[in-house]
Amino acid sequence: MQFISSKELDGLLNHFCDLHILVVGDFFLDKYLIIDRSLREWSLETGLEAHQIVEVRNSPGAAGSVTSNLRAMNIRVSALGVIGDDGNGYELKRSLLKSGVDISSLIDCFDCSTPTYTKPMILESDGNAREIERQDIKNREPFPSDVENRVIERLRLHAPKLDGVIVVDQAGESDCGVITDRVRSVIAELAIKYPDLIIAVDSRSRIGQFDNVILKPNGREVVLAFQSNLPEEITPDNIKPYGYALFEKTKRPVFITLGDAGILVFTKAGCEHVPAIAVEPPIDIVGAGDSCMSAIIASLCSGADPVRAAFVGALAASITIQQIGTTGTASIDQIKARFKLIDKNMQPSTNNKRR
Repeated sequence: MQFISSKELDGLLNHFCDLHILVVGDFFLDKYLIIDRSLREWSLETGLEAHQIVEVRNSPGAAGSVTSNLRAMNIRVSALGVIGDDGNGYELKRSLLKSGVDISSLIDCFDCSTPTYTKPMILESDGNAREIERQDIKNREPFPSDVENRVIERLRLHAPKLDGVIVVDQAGESDCGVITDRVRSVIAELAIKYPDLIIAVDSRSRIGQFDNVILKPNGREVVLAFQSNLPEEITPDNIKPYGYALFEKTKRPVFITLGDAGILVFTKAGCEHVPAIAVEPPIDIVGAGDSCMSAIIASLCSGADPVRAAFVGALAASITIQQIGTTGTASIDQIKARFKLIDKNMQPSTNNKRR
């Protein structure tokens, strides 16, 4: 099923460079440690293997993954978040600047740590890398009230000048991330005050607690917003009641991503299913949701309706899942090329025309 023409897609994508989107929320540093086991040594003190790291690769994670995807799409991006006064914070800032993100609204907190996902990757004999147990650094205490106040002040300052806001609520513990109860309340207020401002939320644990904004949960997140246990299988059919319930709560579009089952889009017109774009394995789903969110919101800011925006999101996700061992991005040229490929495959063949 074709959701958009080539001309319409080009028009949307060409408008991306005129957008200014703020990403607010939990910025993580993704630190990849590349381990070469052929160089392994043994600790004299413990007798345990000492992994030998031959490369360190840093990239922005969580909210930073969203900024990377937006920048890959040639969108002007500002970051609003809280990081620690530490080495990981320095590396995170450097990575954000390298991708062209405006970090002037990032807040340094001397009493906080920079959230970090450390991902050891073992090089295999075939040249591929395999991730082993991840090591996480998170803030597990509420932010100081003065830091929370600064987040709110900067959010209110930015809102009138933006085309869109993407909220990334990554922290599991309540009020231990940037999107505290107070910040969430202010976001709902701004959505009413600026009805033309596109505000969308991605939340690991609290998607059901947001009001007046666009929501983009995955299947697991939307179920857990209403009940404590998951069904044996998450399918478009058994997810629909939760999607309708979220839409009734927010009165804004709801996009539920379901991996290879595609995206369910809920609006006042009802529910529309946008299939995933099939690609050949191997695949790596890390960052697919962020690329999907980025493309959806950029498309909405450029005038697309929710279903067309979801299709552009599916195009972007189909590109990032083919980038193995890293948090991928999808550029405008890549999205256009992917669309041309699937559009060509959908056209009737010459043989079929003769029959």
